[in-house]
Amino acid sequence: MPLVVEQLATMLACARIGAVHSVVYAGFSANALRMRIEDAKARVVVTSTWTKRRGKKIDLKSVVDEAVDGLEFVENIVVLQREGDEFELEEREIDFYELIKDQSPECEPEVMDAEDPLFILYTSGSTGKPKGVLHTVGGYNLYTHVTTKYVFDVHEDDVYWCTADPGWITGHSYMVYGPLSVGVTSVVAEGAPDYRDPGRWWSIVEKYRVNIFYTAPTAIRLFMKYGEEWPNRYDLSSLRILGSVGEPINPEAWIWYYEVIGKSQCSIVRHMVADRNRRSHDNNCSSISAKARKSW
Repeated sequence: MPLVVEQLATMLACARIGAVHSVVYAGFSANALRMRIEDAKARVVVTSTWTKRRGKKIDLKSVVDEAVDGLEFVENIVVLQREGDEFELEEREIDFYELIKDQSPECEPEVMDAEDPLFILYTSGSTGKPKGVLHTVGGYNLYTHVTTKYVFDVHEDDVYWCTADPGWITGHSYMVYGPLSVGVTSVVAEGAPDYRDPGRWWSIVEKYRVNIFYTAPTAIRLFMKYGEEWPNRYDLSSLRILGSVGEPINPEAWIWYYEVIGKSQCSIVRHMVADRNRRSHDNNCSSISAKARKSW
């Protein structure tokens, strides 16, 4: 699914009823999606008709149609039809909003054990066939709650924005579960960071008075190429904490981030969750490393 509220709601709905979810990045091919569906033996696939990228619609449903072709264990495909789409759905396909419109607004949460499964997330496949990593309810939620609250110094009235996609572990942890667990208001934005112009992200920071901004060094280096002119057009004085995740941040990017975006007033936190989870993915173990548990 694209980076829309319905994707996050679907993840949380699965968690509430005790179903295991497995989010797949919307940019993956039909073959990559099929491999993950087959491996997990997913009974339900939730998708959208399309997503937006640089002003263009990118079809998603045809990718899913190809991926599930011949997979009889897939019982239903839930389709989010966007902005006036009226696809003629096939036998096992269900319209997202038709499905939920007659549901009760009350849904008692399933009581789960700490070691019950919460979700499966697959590795990227850079070191071989992608491996499904199972994350459990108790340990995962404790880890994301504590790190979101204390690494980012979250205050009650903060506005928080992690730019990651839920198709990756950072998006799971610091766009969905962590911020909601600590009760902080979050920003979600679909589309490219520099479209329609390189000021898009900074206009969002200004508009919503974002206090905590969390992104990757790759994005920082992208904006460095556009120069200081674009962020200097916007009021970024609301920012208090800047975060960096993913690959190590180089000194030039760190300095630009600190001086141009943070105006030399913001702390920069380098959160290593992606690296820790990448190691645990490779070892096919839990989301919290033994070293991390021992240090606590």
